[in-house]
This record gives sequence, structure tokens and C-alpha cells, in this order.
Amino acid sequence: MTNNHHHHHLHAPLRSTPQSSSTSSSQTFTSKLLLLLTLLPLSLAALAFILQWRGGIPDPTTRWSPPGSHHLFPGMDASPLSSAVVHSTPSDCLSLGRSASPSFPYYQNWKFDSVSNLRPKICITTSTSAGLDQILPWMFYHKVIGATTFFLFVEGKAASPEVAKILESIPGVKVIYRTKQLEEQQANSRIWNETWLSSFFYKPCNYELFVKQSLNMEMAIVMARDAGMDWIIHLDTDELLHPAGAKEYSLRQLLLDVPRNVDMVIFPNYESSVERDDIKEPFTEVSMFKRNYDHVPKDTYFGMYKESTRGNPNYFLTYGNGKSAARIQDHLRPNGAHRWHNYMKTPNEVKFEEAAVLHYTYARFSDLTSRRDRCGCKPTKEDVKRCFMLEFDRSAFIVASTATEDEMLKWYHEHIVWDDKDIKLKLLRKGILTRIYAPMAIIQGLRESGVFSSVIASAPTALSKEKFLLTIDSSNSSRATASQSLPSRKIGRIGESKATIRKALEVDAAEFEEAAVPPLSPPGMDDNHLSVQV
Repeated sequence: MTNNHHHHHLHAPLRSTPQSSSTSSSQTFTSKLLLLLTLLPLSLAALAFILQWRGGIPDPTTRWSPPGSHHLFPGMDASPLSSAVVHSTPSDCLSLGRSASPSFPYYQNWKFDSVSNLRPKICITTSTSAGLDQILPWMFYHKVIGATTFFLFVEGKAASPEVAKILESIPGVKVIYRTKQLEEQQANSRIWNETWLSSFFYKPCNYELFVKQSLNMEMAIVMARDAGMDWIIHLDTDELLHPAGAKEYSLRQLLLDVPRNVDMVIFPNYESSVERDDIKEPFTEVSMFKRNYDHVPKDTYFGMYKESTRGNPNYFLTYGNGKSAARIQDHLRPNGAHRWHNYMKTPNEVKFEEAAVLHYTYARFSDLTSRRDRCGCKPTKEDVKRCFMLEFDRSAFIVASTATEDEMLKWYHEHIVWDDKDIKLKLLRKGILTRIYAPMAIIQGLRESGVFSSVIASAPTALSKEKFLLTIDSSNSSRATASQSLPSRKIGRIGESKATIRKALEVDAAEFEEAAVPPLSPPGMDDNHLSVQV
């Protein structure tokens, strides 16, 4: 037992020696591993810092950016490009690039190039004298919802070289200037020899504009056909289409769903209902609209008529018969600024039950004086009838021409601004008034993303006089008259022999020649019994 015990103690140290060596080796390996894991990320971080400082690695936030642009995430300083644009553009462009912290900083050079395989192809035509601050938001909003081509008949500020060079640079935009050549082409239009628009001829102001718009629409039809368009729409630059009722917020989807046998569709108009007198940008500051008669239950419409009109001549301040879109087809013609027609048939026309055109009318206090300055009529009840078709326009013109600034502001609040919160809430609950935010959100997003400022910055820096005149010539030399072979219009008389020939040639089309549709007011209380019968 003693020997065994001694033997046990003799060998015990021998068994413990390898265990101690193994532990020491393991600790050394662990220390080296920890040192490596510590040094490796530090080395990589140092290397990355050096390369980034020397420009060796591209910034992933700008990797997919257009060349020359400086995109920043929300909360960062405004880009040098945007800042430069704000300080170097004309006064009417200032609001187009003034965002300090862009919410959508990824499309600064997004020009919405036309995509040829998307159907239907939709074009919009307008006659405008507005500046870029109104035209660009109007145009790019409609590009977002599906319009691809724009025919802009420009005058005034819209035709100035500073504005024209930018409009001309936008893909899908055709600018047509009101030159002597254009007027000569339009003087040859068949419209002058027909009766459907004749009651508007040779009258001032709104009547003159109405005729001019119709002649421009006639030219736009030819250009739309040449461009392979499927639909054409005439809008003013204070109007935005609201494609409600489609599966998505898309004008293209809305028109794609229209049955093939339908020739024209009507967008009932909603009218802006402002809540302040200091609005500067109606498209992004107005969210409340008065719904059209066609989209309100008749008992509600007439039951709330007094509260809705607030002593104004009609339910709407201005027109109430909407705007329309037409399929491009043979014998298409305008039927005034609000409708289209066909020389050889009665078109199949339907009215949208949810979609609308949003009309931002008298949304700015300055609209009172700007309308006054466009017309040379005397501010008397008799003379304003020569200039304006609608009663409210006549009243507004007289007030703007005779009242002081304070009196005008008081009148503006009484007749246009919705100050009474109780009445406003009541009409919102009844469905007379409604809130629509989509256009506001889209246009604000476009502005904050830098789309407008990018378009302005990327346009040619200068437009020489020679190039400007060449642009005008090329714009107006296209096949833009619907009837170049038809007889010329002579001021004051029409050649009898030519008129006889026209009568013989178009006797078959005469039955489809109905009078142009002017801007019409919505039904009044006197029409209540008529609507019940209908």
C-alpha cells in the first residue's frame, strides 16, 4: 500500500505538466486573436478614411446621381445647384427652387422623358401668358399623372426669351408663338366661314380669348395627330386634372378604361375655395374645393344653395360646365374652349362620375387686378357685358376698377374667402365642399425634389435673337392649320364665289354644326323644377 501510494504521488506531477503547457498555449493564441481582431477593423477604417479623403472611393449616396448634381438627404444643407438657381433666375422662378431641406432629393434632373410604349398617349394644349412659376408646376403635375405631350400657345410673359428657352428645353413640349405668320395661318381657318363660333367674333376681352383658344385648339388637333397622340385635352394653366375613380391616381389609367365606342369624356369642374387672402401659390396652398353640381345629390345641391352661394350670382364664381378630352379621330374639331365636336357625326360623349378638373379661380387676391388689367372695358354694368360672359367676372372687374385697396380686400373676403368656420364645416359634411390633397402633395414633392430648379438650370444659358426667331419660325411652319386649302378670311367680307363653293362642299356636314359651348354657370334655384323633371 505504501509503495502504491508513493507511486501515485510520483506520477501525479508528470500528468499535470502537459495540462499547464496547453493552457498557456491557449492563452497566447487567444491574446493574438484578440489583437488581430482589434487591429483589423482599425486598419480598414484608417484605409477607408485615407482613400475617401483622397477621392479613391465614390460616395454611395451620389453613385447613381446625374452628373454634376449634388444630392443631399433630408436635413442636410441645400445643394449648391439649388442655391445657385434661386439667386440667378427671374423673379417668377424664385418659388420653384426655394426648398431648404429636400424631402425627395433623388430626381433633381428628372425631366419625365416621353416613353413611347405607354398607351394611351395623351396631349394637353393650352393658350397662356403665365410665367414659369405657374406653367412648370402645372406641366410637371400632368406629366406625373400620365400626359406626355404639351402644345403651348404662348403670349406675354410665357413668350419672353427667358421663359421660352426653358419651355423649349423640356422633352415633349411644343411652343407655338403668336406671330404674324401664325395669325395669317389662322385667318385661313375654316372656322371663320362657319356659324358655330360666329357669335363670339369681333368682341373684346373674354370673347376674343375664346375665339383665339378655339383657333389654337384646331391647330393642336393637327399637331396631335402628327405626333401619334390618342387623346387631346384643352386646359388653362390654372386648372389641374384630378383622375379620381381610376384604379390608380393616373390620367392614363382613367382614359385607358374608357370604352372604345366613346369619343369624348367630360371632366366636371370643381372650384377652389380659398380660406385666406394671402395665398401666393394656389396649387400648393389650396386644398378645399366646391364640388360640381353633377357630383352632388340634387336635393343637397338645392337645399344648401343659399349657404353655398353666399350672395354671389351663381353657385360657382365662374364656369360650371367642366372641360373635356377627345379621342384623336378624323373630322375632329373644337367646340369652344370647353368641348370638342366632330364635323361628320354626333360624338358619343360621357361624363366622369368621380374624376374632375380643379379650377383655381380668384385664388389669389392679386387675381382681381390682373384680370382688370387685361381688359380695356369701362367699369359700367352695360360695358362689361361686352367683355365678360359670366356675371361674377363682370362684378369683380367693376370692383377692381373702382374700389380702393381696402374696399377690394373687404369685397374679396365677403365673396371669395371662406371665413365662416361653421358654414364651412356644414358644407364639408354635406359634401358641397371637399378636401383634395393629391395635387398639392405631388407638386410640393416635385418642388422639393429640385425638378423645377433642375429644369431651369439645365436650360440653355442664352437664347440669341437669331435662334429665338428661328425657333418661332420652326414652331409655326409645322402643319398646324387644319384647312390650308380653304378660302382665306377677309376682314369684313367673304368672297361670294368661295363661300358658295364651301357651302356646296360641306352641305353634308351642316347638320352636325352646333353652336360652340361657352363657359356656363351651374344651375340656379330657378332651374330646380327642371332638374326634378330630368
